[in-house]
Amino acid sequence: MANSIVTTHSSSRTDSEISPSSPPVMAAESMEIDDSLYRQRYVLGDSAMQQMAQSSVFLSGLGGLGVEIAKNIVLAGVKAVTLHDTKQCETWDLGSNFFIHQDDVINQRKRVEAVHPRVAELNPYVHVDSSSSALDDSSDLSFLRRYQCVILCEARLTVQKMVNEFCHAQRPPIRFISGDAYGICVRVFCDFGEEFEVSDPTGEESKEFFIQNISQDNPGVVTCMDNRTHGLQTGQSVLFREVNGMEGLNGGTRQVTVLTPHSFAIGDTSPLQPYAHGGFFLLVKTSQTFKFETMERQLGDPQLLTPDFSKPEAPLQIHAAMLALDAFQEQHSRLPDVWCSQDAGVLLKLTEEVNETLRNRAPVNSELVHCLSRTARGALPPLAAAAGGLASQEVLKALTGKFAPLQQWFYLDAIEVVRPLQSLPAEEFIPRGDRYDGLRACIGESMCLELHKLRVFMVGCGAIGCEMLKNFALLGVGLARCSGEVVITDPDLIEKSNLNRQFLFRPHHIQKAKSTTASEATLEINPELQVDAHLHKVCPLTEPVYSDTFYSRLHLVVTALDNVEARRYVDSRCLCNQKALLDSGTMGTKGHTEIIVPNLTESYNSHRDPPEEEIPFCTLKSFPAVIEHTIQWARDKFESAFTHKPSIYNMFWQTHTSAEAVLQRMQGRESLEGAFQVVKLLSRRPTTWAQCVTLARLKFDKYFKRKALQLLHSFPLDTRLKDGSLFWQSPKRPPAPTEFDLKDSLHLSFVVSAARLFAGIYNVPCSETDFSVESVARILSDVKIPEYRPAEKRIETDESAKKPDQAKLSLSSEEEREAIAQLEEAIAANNVTSERLQMTPLQFEKDDDSNGHMDYVVAASALRARMYAIEAADRLKTKRIAGKIIPAIATATAAVAGLVALELIKVVGGYDFDSFKNCFFNLAIPVVVCTEAAPVKRTHIRDDISFSIWDRWVVHGHEDFTLSDFMNAVREEYGIEPTMVVHGVKMLYVPVMPGHSKRLKLTMQKLIKPPVERRYVDLTVSFAPEADGEDDLPGPPVRYYFSRDADGGTP
Repeated sequence: MANSIVTTHSSSRTDSEISPSSPPVMAAESMEIDDSLYRQRYVLGDSAMQQMAQSSVFLSGLGGLGVEIAKNIVLAGVKAVTLHDTKQCETWDLGSNFFIHQDDVINQRKRVEAVHPRVAELNPYVHVDSSSSALDDSSDLSFLRRYQCVILCEARLTVQKMVNEFCHAQRPPIRFISGDAYGICVRVFCDFGEEFEVSDPTGEESKEFFIQNISQDNPGVVTCMDNRTHGLQTGQSVLFREVNGMEGLNGGTRQVTVLTPHSFAIGDTSPLQPYAHGGFFLLVKTSQTFKFETMERQLGDPQLLTPDFSKPEAPLQIHAAMLALDAFQEQHSRLPDVWCSQDAGVLLKLTEEVNETLRNRAPVNSELVHCLSRTARGALPPLAAAAGGLASQEVLKALTGKFAPLQQWFYLDAIEVVRPLQSLPAEEFIPRGDRYDGLRACIGESMCLELHKLRVFMVGCGAIGCEMLKNFALLGVGLARCSGEVVITDPDLIEKSNLNRQFLFRPHHIQKAKSTTASEATLEINPELQVDAHLHKVCPLTEPVYSDTFYSRLHLVVTALDNVEARRYVDSRCLCNQKALLDSGTMGTKGHTEIIVPNLTESYNSHRDPPEEEIPFCTLKSFPAVIEHTIQWARDKFESAFTHKPSIYNMFWQTHTSAEAVLQRMQGRESLEGAFQVVKLLSRRPTTWAQCVTLARLKFDKYFKRKALQLLHSFPLDTRLKDGSLFWQSPKRPPAPTEFDLKDSLHLSFVVSAARLFAGIYNVPCSETDFSVESVARILSDVKIPEYRPAEKRIETDESAKKPDQAKLSLSSEEEREAIAQLEEAIAANNVTSERLQMTPLQFEKDDDSNGHMDYVVAASALRARMYAIEAADRLKTKRIAGKIIPAIATATAAVAGLVALELIKVVGGYDFDSFKNCFFNLAIPVVVCTEAAPVKRTHIRDDISFSIWDRWVVHGHEDFTLSDFMNAVREEYGIEPTMVVHGVKMLYVPVMPGHSKRLKLTMQKLIKPPVERRYVDLTVSFAPEADGEDDLPGPPVRYYFSRDADGGTP
């Protein structure tokens, strides 16, 4: 479920008193973390999850920012939340609070009444209370003592200071957070008490680094193996293990002084024995204490986070402007009127006065102050989402001591959104009595209409997709009445593990389609949207659906994907069709956004991250050094035995339907690919549960005993290399053979899980009673294990060697004879029935604990780790590595979607390049960095001819159009001589190639041979250099249409 602790029932109530009933107390010993929460567990860790589940939070103010924070912390799984708000639902709220609906406004409900049940529904294990009593200067604050964290949104500054002083004075202090969103500006403030201890400031996993050398010196210098970058900082401590020679270091920690990226000093090592070989070190996490001041003390000398280094003075300027806005409200009991110049002048004067009181001051930014004044009554929902994500993460830090807290102010502005709109008449921004009044106050009626008319294609409806749809609904993107549309697609079904991040989904949606469910939930937020939900993947196979005609109707594309290859493909389609692309992604508390605009920026494919380092084949097969190697080995064994081999088996017998015919061809020494493997599987095919257990027991012997004995036979412990150094030295670990022991739960787990999987692929019936220790023990008592005899075979030690394809390996004559004999025997015994020529391949499924897949991988990995004296991983870590799971948390997802939606407004407005921002953040540290997008590069062919990735030259042909006509058309249209024409990997025309000159007379139709429905192709054309001897010049793609009327549609 979407929660952290599963020991209490869902609980929600409404109190008229401000102090709610005490939240239910959970028995500490009964706390058990829901296993479906693993994505968040990988971010926070179990200790932090347990602490959250014992913590109560008070949240006041349910505007756009408040409801974002409520959503995120309830999804995260705190113990209890009290929602407090005194206001009544208004039409205005529909544009900023996604949990307030039209009927709440019609029925004049209080905001807290409307929001409370919808927040409670997010997580049935969080106790949610509500209150609507006044919270002001005269309130008795003693009720706050029952909470570990207090959050104020939309509170007057005097109330914020009063509540903060109360919280700061408690022992232990109550962690205090306040947040405000006014028009184009947001702020977040944190005070966690005079001393706040953080157990893990970064949350980064400690990695093992192998050692090349340690000098016996003062100071001793440690050098990393293979010049790996250690990533340490001076002052940090490292722990040493398995060092040979300088054993005195093992198990001890040393503080480091960084010398180079590959080496560091660790103090005096001269009294120790000389370093011999081996060993590794890892970073020791140390707790850190952070000191906080009260808001009163911080107002005049604030500690600020700087999110945009292109405007480093902005945080201080916004600080002064927003304090002036607080003063304006105290003096006038209202916010400045929408786009009122007089009020803006008053606010500017107040800002100048406030600025004089600051210890460090920046010049007053009059443009910022005017924009803040004009928009303060308005709301930019994406800005609230971004700030809400950051503020929610601070709440989790306050409750758990996990990650470095914000010190102490965060400011963010969206002045780039409103800057181009300042010359518009004031009437553009005045309220019209609908749900978009808050947005209209910021961006004007014309821009609102552009958003309503927008036609967007969003790929992916997972966590980011849900958050983006919420932003679309609040912004009024794609309204039916304006001929706008939001097309969404996702082939996936909703899983239980999605619920704590993908906030549009509930438990009753499990196993329903993500896209259609998300569509329905979005229409509950804003029924005016036109949402078209698809279940397709976006890939080459679906180009008939997502054709050029489809893209031609769009204004822009948004990706909400979780893999690079899919992003690359969507980017290529956007580039081809000249459409803007808004991309984003998260990993744990980290997030990034990338804005791609035709003719202004580079595309996603313009840059490539270095490929992930692959584990060498020989390391996986014979020489694992770290737990990741044993987990990958176990995952590969699953894939080979239970997916790949059954698939090969089925394909073989679909191709060769007669076993007798196969035997005849094998006897005739004919080579049949895969025949040896297939016949081996057929001859050893189990037909009973007992035979499956026997097969699993033999595999245990092979993997964990014979493999070790063979390695030690081939490379005895005293083996030395040519240079005289030991073969078995770090990172190589000598294996220890494992004797099977039925009393060892790990041994039993491997045999049972492997037997279950064999039963699955061979279609052998079995039941839960078969898996019992007694049942398995009875079978194993009769199993005869063949005696081990060492083989004289070559073991691969070259790290650059690739895994051989077993099906294509040449067979020895003995193996051929053995395969023929096995097949003859099977035919004679009538063992080649249609049932026996069919297997059931298994697809690895990490999330179904009843299928035995993870049981097998966990047991196999742990046994191999034990065999090589590697510290084993628990089931959770094994699942993450084997399942290639990306850690995720709702806070980062909300923030990243908000930042993307801000850029969407700029794209729709056709803003200049300088307006666009890419962003990277890590909420754990916390750091937020906004940067300019990457400008598009132009390639010069000649002085007067250049092109960018967005350019495409066009040639229209006809049925009799020849290659020579094509060359002439390019020359006449673009003034440059083509020298080479290529279509994909096929060279259509290269002058130096034999016979190519004859091709000039052939028609383009004959040369390219397009399918009937194909209307155009993109060709790569090179051009003659200006001077002889120089290389040919590359050009942009040349789109050749097969007829004059062909334009758009299917490629």
